[in-house]
Amino acid sequence: MVEVAAERGRQASSRVSEEGAGWACAEVGSFRDLQPGNESFSWLNPATLWRSRNEILAGLFGDPSGEVRRRWMEAQRARGADPGCRIDPGVGPEFSFLLLGDPGEGDASQYAVVPGMLKVGAGTDFAVVASDVVYPTGSGNEYGAKFFRPYQDYPRPIYAIPGNHDWYDGLGGFMRVFCEAPPLEVQKEGFSLSPRGLRGLLWRRPEPIDEDLLAEARALRGRPEQRAVQPGPYWVMETESLLIVAIDTGITGAIDRDQGAWLRRVSADPRPKLLITGKPLYVRNERRPGPIEGGGTVDDIVRDPAHNYVAAIGGDVHNYQRYPVDVGGRTIQYIVSGGAGAFMHATHTIGRVDVGGVREDDFRCYPLRGDSLSFYSLLYSRRLRMRWLYLSPEEAAAIMRERIGNDPVRPVSRQVRITRRMRWAARLLGAWPMPLRLPVGRAFHRYLSELSDWDTPPFFKSFLHIAVTPAELVIRCFAATGCRAQEIEVPMEDEVRIPLR
Repeated sequence: MVEVAAERGRQASSRVSEEGAGWACAEVGSFRDLQPGNESFSWLNPATLWRSRNEILAGLFGDPSGEVRRRWMEAQRARGADPGCRIDPGVGPEFSFLLLGDPGEGDASQYAVVPGMLKVGAGTDFAVVASDVVYPTGSGNEYGAKFFRPYQDYPRPIYAIPGNHDWYDGLGGFMRVFCEAPPLEVQKEGFSLSPRGLRGLLWRRPEPIDEDLLAEARALRGRPEQRAVQPGPYWVMETESLLIVAIDTGITGAIDRDQGAWLRRVSADPRPKLLITGKPLYVRNERRPGPIEGGGTVDDIVRDPAHNYVAAIGGDVHNYQRYPVDVGGRTIQYIVSGGAGAFMHATHTIGRVDVGGVREDDFRCYPLRGDSLSFYSLLYSRRLRMRWLYLSPEEAAAIMRERIGNDPVRPVSRQVRITRRMRWAARLLGAWPMPLRLPVGRAFHRYLSELSDWDTPPFFKSFLHIAVTPAELVIRCFAATGCRAQEIEVPMEDEVRIPLR
């Protein structure tokens, strides 16, 4: 079933045609019938920015996630949770699962993923949400609209690891929903002029959870076969063929000393391993190894040949990227998969890839760079009422060919002559590094994502289908455009087969 869907999806993808990218959208998809209404939030609302202040405070005064995580884990062990943080998925040597990265805005772009996810995910054994289950602040009272309702028809368990936004309420909502944990006791600190004291003065406390509202939300995924309780925000699934190791990277991407020790113990098992992490280790042509309190990095553990990691998948960045990195004669697949619902982060701002010895032709991303540039040009041309900013998909592909120095992935049907207008538009949209440009990067993630809150196709969303046998791990990236055609034939944008023997 999945093999047939993959073959059809390969021919229907954005790598083959503009129609596969969703540019020629004759009919909006059925996801509109699933969406309950416009319940999205606004990053331009001062109240939203104030509720999301913990990331700013963590950057200024230090990230307390490690300290709070230790308290959560101590409380979990006192309640009888497995100290080894093991999850038994109840599968045999062959199984499959879905991975959804950064889904939870509760708007059209999240619901657009659902039809394809249900179709491709039919027969999978479970799903994993990797990073930022709920935006903007991880409140337990938002899980109904942004987790339980969208995935009510997925028939199997869903596990998760938190992202930085899930930590904005001290992980209270996440721990209540996925671990059935009661709130931590509030620790009050006296005021001081130290960074810790200033952080404590301004830090946003967890929001009280409406238990009746949460019970009503849980009923949407209330069947026994959907039930999933995990021991904590980090965990390991031990199967005959593969260990799935999931870590919690808090707000700023570091892991605490206790989690680091646990990760080293788990990694000593000789079986092949897949790492799932809130923050990717390779992203935007950079290596970000992930510091561990007390010394060392997450990537040091992944790269150690004795630990037998074959892939590492991270969320946080809202698109798909894959870097096949040669490490001492073996290839580790480093993947970014954060495109399952939140607004799209640009790929056209990624330069020619060379990190870790990866060649440009071996790098994969979705959306394609040309589609990313065309998308942002359309967005800004409409928002700013500046028609000259718009670059058609073919024009944008030609610009990116000049910028990157390779042939477009998708064949072009006509010769495009690049004009001065097109070059200036591309520069302003970040295709080339320059000091003055429109915001298409981190500024969106923190302050201006409302400007890219695009509620009409194409959405350029994605999710992963991962299949495991004793001999092979197969990771496929499927797309969701929001168009009816791509719900019927779900585009497959990438596939990698990793031998496990």
